[in-house]
Amino acid sequence: MTKFDTSKNDAQATRVDPVKVSEFPFQAYQQYEQKLTERCLNFMRSDSGALVYRRMRVAEVFSYGCRDMNQSLEWQLGALQKSMAYEADVPNFLEPWYGIGMVACSFGIDYIWNKGQSPATKPAFQTIDEAMSFDIKPVIETEVGQHSLKMIEYFLEQTRGKIPMSMGDIQSPFNNATNIVNTSNFLMSMILEPEKVLHFLDVLANIEIDFYKEQEKLIGDCLVKPGHGFASSRVFEGFAMSDDNVVMVDEETYLNFVTPSFTKLGNAFGGPAHHSCGNFSDKAQMLKKLNDLKMTDAAFTAETDPHPNPTEPFVRALKNSGIILNARMVGNSETVKETIERLWTEGMKLVAVTYSQSPQEQKQVYDIIHNICTNPS
Repeated sequence: MTKFDTSKNDAQATRVDPVKVSEFPFQAYQQYEQKLTERCLNFMRSDSGALVYRRMRVAEVFSYGCRDMNQSLEWQLGALQKSMAYEADVPNFLEPWYGIGMVACSFGIDYIWNKGQSPATKPAFQTIDEAMSFDIKPVIETEVGQHSLKMIEYFLEQTRGKIPMSMGDIQSPFNNATNIVNTSNFLMSMILEPEKVLHFLDVLANIEIDFYKEQEKLIGDCLVKPGHGFASSRVFEGFAMSDDNVVMVDEETYLNFVTPSFTKLGNAFGGPAHHSCGNFSDKAQMLKKLNDLKMTDAAFTAETDPHPNPTEPFVRALKNSGIILNARMVGNSETVKETIERLWTEGMKLVAVTYSQSPQEQKQVYDIIHNICTNPS
């Protein structure tokens, strides 16, 4: 039985050689992106259908390499160049990724840079009251926030605004809350001081809206949505948020306490898109209750996540809903085939995210997916 490989530092990564800006084939990539964007547009206009996204994720970019914007850009350009050899419907994009603790920095929490690792943060407060008594700064006034915006400017300057780009990795207010306040104490506050929880999450949503409006303004016409781990395009919709804490609470608690800030933040940018690691299939039906949800992202194979999702709850919930399922599936062609056969039925809007090791295997996987998804089950 195939299992998650804990020896890998990034199970979804592809080995990539960095490419200098002066050596990147800008015109070829622009033509490639334009061709694939037409497929994305047709998909968005349809009530049901499937696309294939061969995600070209570079491990170094999402770990220690994010600290050096020049190095990060060259790795990402290498990934974009390599991606053109793999059959797909959705193009890859640049991401000015600089860790996940940006909002925590507004509360005076600095990044921890362990050697060879991505930046980490540690909650500095035991209670919501402690956090709210801090002299909270806008993200843009923090060192991390300023670096993040400089990274966007550098990427745009070096690529002359010719390459699609997402915003940086976005954590939901709920995720950010436990980067700031002790997780156990924050979860207990949902029972003991619910009004404080709602207020705190709303404050975090407002902080994020202000900061990501700055990112959106800078990126301009290059912006692709929803962003980060999702298949993203200039013609897609949504604002991708990592909301992994969804697995920590029951549906009623989530809807009462988390949803207001989650949807407020998402709707400030055209509608939320939801990601969680692990198995959150018990919340699949709940996703339809999130106001104007555009897309949801989940792992469906054992090599993708230590606790992948079963397919059936998502098919039942999302069929004919209009919500796009971004389905990640690390594995060989047989694994992908078996997963797609369980995920596909008429009425689904499915993006199959693959990680085939060779262009030849990717072509095989691409044909398998489209053959299954053009034949109603």
